Amino acid sequence: MDCILIIDDNPAIGEALSLLLELDGHRTRCCTTPEEALQLVEEEEVGLVIQDMNFSADTTSGEEGRTLFHALQAKAPGLPVILLTAWTDLAMAVELVKAGAADYLGKPWDDQKLRLTVNNLLELSRLRRQARAREYQQANRKRQLSQFDLCGILLHSPAMLDLLDTTTRVAASGLPVLITGPNGAGKERIADVLQANSPLKDRPYIKVNVGALPPELMEAELFGVEPGAFTGASKRRIGRFEAADGGTLFLDELGNLPLSGQVKLLRVLQTGEFERLGCHQTRRVSVRVISATNADLVAAIHAGTFREDLYYRLNGVQLALPPLAEREEEILPLAEHFLDGKASLSDAARQTLLAHPWPGNVRELENAIARAALLCRDAVITPADLALQAPPPPPPTSPSDLDAATITDALARHGGMVARAARSLGVSRQQLYRRMEKLAVSK
Repeated sequence: MDCILIIDDNPAIGEALSLLLELDGHRTRCCTTPEEALQLVEEEEVGLVIQDMNFSADTTSGEEGRTLFHALQAKAPGLPVILLTAWTDLAMAVELVKAGAADYLGKPWDDQKLRLTVNNLLELSRLRRQARAREYQQANRKRQLSQFDLCGILLHSPAMLDLLDTTTRVAASGLPVLITGPNGAGKERIADVLQANSPLKDRPYIKVNVGALPPELMEAELFGVEPGAFTGASKRRIGRFEAADGGTLFLDELGNLPLSGQVKLLRVLQTGEFERLGCHQTRRVSVRVISATNADLVAAIHAGTFREDLYYRLNGVQLALPPLAEREEEILPLAEHFLDGKASLSDAARQTLLAHPWPGNVRELENAIARAALLCRDAVITPADLALQAPPPPPPTSPSDLDAATITDALARHGGMVARAARSLGVSRQQLYRRMEKLAVSK
């Protein structure tokens, strides 16, 4: 735990502040000279400084405090500093706050105000450190992922960094992969990344949208058909499994596969064997299967519309693609990517894009941008050009109605981002911080 450094030439003040702050569980260190304080900052992790403005007898100018403040900032940029000031130091304190000091408190101080200020600053400092750590981790993972073919996917959200990290590691394994996620979120693009980074990248890569096939033609499409197998089958045609032999077959919208097709699919996955419709000759293929669905296959198993054994055969590794609304960092970069310099987004349009829930995900965003680029005037897109219906604001919530479980769930859903969690709960960020403090909820 980082310590709070108290710098005052009067040891009694240091002791009084230490006793006060230890009531909140903080660890403190006290120094009586600027030189001692600067040495301690070099040797120990300091989370916050409370410093006096004068350290010599009969000195009231505050110049010593100014010098110490700038020296602390040089040694530890961004370190929160609270200035303890007498009335003669007030103008100097205001000047230093403008220069980056966190706050100033007059002597004698108000205990409750000091504790609240310290707790808020330490929480803010912790959040900033976490943000810097996340930024470093994300930059490092971007560098690692740059060695792979990401098929044009933009790396802006932690969720996609996590997913692509797993995707590139799974790609070389040869295991069957089940990609889940809502329509329009980009499941096919994840399949492309799997193929592009697999040992089979130079072998056949066949895609079939199972959801677009009529049930009566699905088996013929997957396994092939001999002439005369059914009315209208006038010539031999190989199926998608044969076409993908030695390579990869991507089955999109797998949840729409009828039970009869599921039986044959299970067989070819287990044995590599199948027959064309209208033919008794058994054929053998070696195919890696990547499948995708927006359906809840576990619920379909319970409903009896999807085979449990097929589910486990396909689900060697599951990659869950989150909806665009949970990848907020990607919305504006994707919009700029789709615009490709044809137009620019006004500030109001950017806010509209960020506020929209995107039920159609990336596909909806792409269509909205294409339409707006066509209709906008002077190559500047406005909210009216986007023609998106703004979502209703969340109903206002009293902070006192929020319990620890609700807050914890909101923080988890929003990646620990307090501002976003507060917005989803209908309270201000400051209200949420105070409620978290009262309930002892940490991120």
